[in-house]
Amino acid sequence: MSDVVAVKEFVKKYQDLKQEIAKVIVGQDDVINQILISIFSGGHSLLIGVPGLAKTLMVNTIAQALGLDFKRIQFTPDLMPSDILGSEILDEDRHFKFVKGPIFANIILADEINRTPPKTQAALLEAMQERAVTVAGHHYKLSLPYFVLATQNPIEQEGTYPLPEAQLDRFMFAINLEYPSFQEEVEVVKATTNDEAVKVNALFTAEEILNFQHVIRRIPVADNVIEYAVGMVGKTRPNSDVASDLVKQYIDWGAGPRASQNLILAAKTHAAINGKFSPDNEDVQAVAYSILRHRIIKNYKAEAEGILENEVISSLF
Repeated sequence: MSDVVAVKEFVKKYQDLKQEIAKVIVGQDDVINQILISIFSGGHSLLIGVPGLAKTLMVNTIAQALGLDFKRIQFTPDLMPSDILGSEILDEDRHFKFVKGPIFANIILADEINRTPPKTQAALLEAMQERAVTVAGHHYKLSLPYFVLATQNPIEQEGTYPLPEAQLDRFMFAINLEYPSFQEEVEVVKATTNDEAVKVNALFTAEEILNFQHVIRRIPVADNVIEYAVGMVGKTRPNSDVASDLVKQYIDWGAGPRASQNLILAAKTHAAINGKFSPDNEDVQAVAYSILRHRIIKNYKAEAEGILENEVISSLF
């Protein structure tokens, strides 16, 4: 199959996938799009939202529709790295046997990642980056595709361990979940308070997803689009000559090169889902908010004056 045919096939399957997810999830169209873009780009996402917005249900439904293995890890202050990676036990023949932890799945929901100490966060982040884990000196590869969706509750910050900036940078997207509209909430209540079970069909296989990831990586990008993305990231750095007044005034640290890479990868996927064979500046802008939001560090002045990350990112276009 040529890449052009593959992209057309991808557009069709993507629409079917959205319809399948909509059987269970009401609204949240932007959020679902961003999660799917990060999956097909091969990245991870951080979901930021208050409890009860169906984050777990959303990830579980997406995993079912993609035909992937799904596991949920509830992070707590006493969770140890071995609880998520697995550990070696002595079997009845007195041989050491490795029992795999919940990290061995295609899609991991890391619930409330900021509730667990840095030691356990680091174990998960190694798996995210290397797609492999090391336990008792043995190296275990994780099955691909491998995708981590971590959630963070923005309200309760007492007794939490916020992710350091260097670790936040490992997430391709930081996605904000908002409350549903009145009409959407009415539909949610109707759908969840009856006795009907909805069946979600698996539309993809792991191999198909990997193939589409490779097709997306092969999508050509014009030099001017790459320069636009790199220029946009450069403008977030307050010490740069091209930084806007807003950035110089309110930002302490800007985004690094990983942001530029992610902008182009996500723009390729955004172009592909809209049936385009090459991304343009509009595709870069469409994914910029979620990619840059967690990579720019505001100063105390921005906090005091209520300047939002989105305002700063809008000034870069």
